Amino acid sequence: MADKVLRKPRSFYDLYERNPSADKKMPHYCPGCGHGNVHKFIAEALDDFKVADRTIFISPVGCSVFAYYYFDTGNIQAAHGRAPAVATGIKRAHPHSIVISYQGDGDLAAIGTAEILHAANRGENITVFFINNAIYGMTGGQMAPTTLIDQKTTTTPYGRKPQNEGFPVKVAELISQLEAPVYVERVALFDNKHRAKARMAVRKAIKNQVDNLGFSLVEILSPCPSGWKMDPVDSLKWIEEEMVKVFPLGVYKDLTKEVEPYEIHEFKPDAEEIKELLGLKEETRSFKRLDVPQKYRNPEIKIAGFGGQGVLLLGAALAQAGMLQDYHVSWLPSYGPEMRGGTANCHVNIREIEIGTPVVANPSILIALNRPSLEKFESDVQPGGVIIYDSSLIDITPSRTDVEVLPIPATKMADELGNTRIANMVVLGAIAGYTNFFDLDTLFETLKAAIKRKKLIEINRKAVETGYKFGLEHRKP
Repeated sequence: MADKVLRKPRSFYDLYERNPSADKKMPHYCPGCGHGNVHKFIAEALDDFKVADRTIFISPVGCSVFAYYYFDTGNIQAAHGRAPAVATGIKRAHPHSIVISYQGDGDLAAIGTAEILHAANRGENITVFFINNAIYGMTGGQMAPTTLIDQKTTTTPYGRKPQNEGFPVKVAELISQLEAPVYVERVALFDNKHRAKARMAVRKAIKNQVDNLGFSLVEILSPCPSGWKMDPVDSLKWIEEEMVKVFPLGVYKDLTKEVEPYEIHEFKPDAEEIKELLGLKEETRSFKRLDVPQKYRNPEIKIAGFGGQGVLLLGAALAQAGMLQDYHVSWLPSYGPEMRGGTANCHVNIREIEIGTPVVANPSILIALNRPSLEKFESDVQPGGVIIYDSSLIDITPSRTDVEVLPIPATKMADELGNTRIANMVVLGAIAGYTNFFDLDTLFETLKAAIKRKKLIEINRKAVETGYKFGLEHRKP
């Protein structure tokens, strides 16, 4: 028994290799921090329930992010406040996994309020551990949604005032009012008796998920001596004497003996069912891959310009053409809030093998449709890559000497065809003609999916054909 209590749970790594501190055997948390206690409770439960090998930890921004240093489980980092949303996706994609959302108060009760409320309201079958230390601990001790009235922080130097900053947010009370959650409890870590209760709450919340009972949340009042400017002993007293008055301990909701376990239905449609669900017609034509020069194969493409230039449509068309030739493709848009005139770019991968990430940081092909885009992204292009730019709109030339450069007066060519807005399709044809990646038949078929207004397909065909001819004439030997 003593060995079980004293040994490190097997759900922890033997050595904390991800921890940048010199001592790889010791956690890095501040002296007196409660995260270590909660980590141990969770790890022990994962060991005892024998679920560590199917557990996935979701850790967002804050001190909670460091959980991935220590747990020998699946680990996913989430954007600030978005852990419940990420946990929802992971649980639905892997319903037999144990998904734990591990969050602090600045994360869950501030920027993540919408995510936690809606995940709880849906009754997602996940477990949430909410570390409430009444402060933003990682970023310098600012006021959090849980900061007490009159509590001094770096952003409330005279103490929190309800007239100015409002009242502390009581998460356990809030979540327990929703219909879907099955278990909500608030515990504390200020002495051994209450740590034992916290341990049991942690175990119950995890066991609920193991038994497929639904959404569980445990709020844990935890010390933050560094943020509170107290020694560890005084911080424990402060929880008992001050925090518990505002955040009463206890079970706020427990339906675990009343609810029926979730029935896990995994829907795995085959290829034909997917086509039917998406309303896709069976493609009868076969588009063979061409003999693409080695230097142009597996392109990583970045397309950039102003909103309204068809940047995103050009990227989607390239991806569509790649799919028609049975390549692995990805298309990732990125644009500002403006519909017209704002910045826009997209990332396109067309590969013979599976794509690891849709992000293109260093493109092998850069397509710049305005001067700011050329100036911004030229330096990112891989040596030996290609820069294609609209010389009608860009009055400078690339300074790089270690890349191929194809200036094309795309806007002028489109204007001569009768519509300047088809300049993006001129560029589409030019890329294909220059690299020999696609033939005209593939591009013409692509237009059927890319151009929603059918009466515009013919002029876009002319644009593609004109651009293809231009690219072919400028193809490198």
